[in-house]
Amino acid sequence: MREEKPKSPSQKNKSQKNRWFWPAIYAGIAIVFVGMIWGYNAVIQKGPNEAADGSTDPNAPPLVETNASNEVLKFPFNEDQLDSMAIIQDYYDVEASEEDRENALLVFNQTYVTNKGVSISMEGQPFEVLAAMSGTVTEVIVDQFKGAEVKIEHANGLTTLYGSLTGLLVKQGDEVVQGQSIGTATSNEWNAKAGTHLHFEVHKDGNPINPRSMLGF
Repeated sequence: MREEKPKSPSQKNKSQKNRWFWPAIYAGIAIVFVGMIWGYNAVIQKGPNEAADGSTDPNAPPLVETNASNEVLKFPFNEDQLDSMAIIQDYYDVEASEEDRENALLVFNQTYVTNKGVSISMEGQPFEVLAAMSGTVTEVIVDQFKGAEVKIEHANGLTTLYGSLTGLLVKQGDEVVQGQSIGTATSNEWNAKAGTHLHFEVHKDGNPINPRSMLGF
């Protein structure tokens, strides 16, 4: 039989190096991969914190936290004026009496339009108009004939509309909080009969509803 020659020390060292070479490579790749994931997560977690404390932009306005989804509709004016408030033109309800339906018709140039909201007066005087809920201003219309109009969308599917305004304090895209001033009630030529008033509408999922059903007018 052929006698196998024992391996020399150099051959043994070479064999041992080959045995550990690829595991070491794999371990190194794994460490680099884990490090990349850790670094990515650190950056993601850091970003919102920096934005929240305003460190990235010292001139940025402070963020206002609201519980908009838990809010309930409030009066679109200062509640201290509630005793002076009057509904001079009501929401048009098809189930109301004939007299009430007639009083809820808006007339201009012998054209009748059903009132989709209520016309609010404060003894015929201008008054501050407030956002009834927190939300986003989605539309602002400035009309010299009808007065300015502001539409605000809210977190619960509600939309409020404020018409016959002047001295607007908001613009499209603004985030407003409940009770924030958005303008002043005024008179307009389209509905001159109402005098100085606020035209106020509430819509649920795109459909007008009677504001009286949500507020204690």
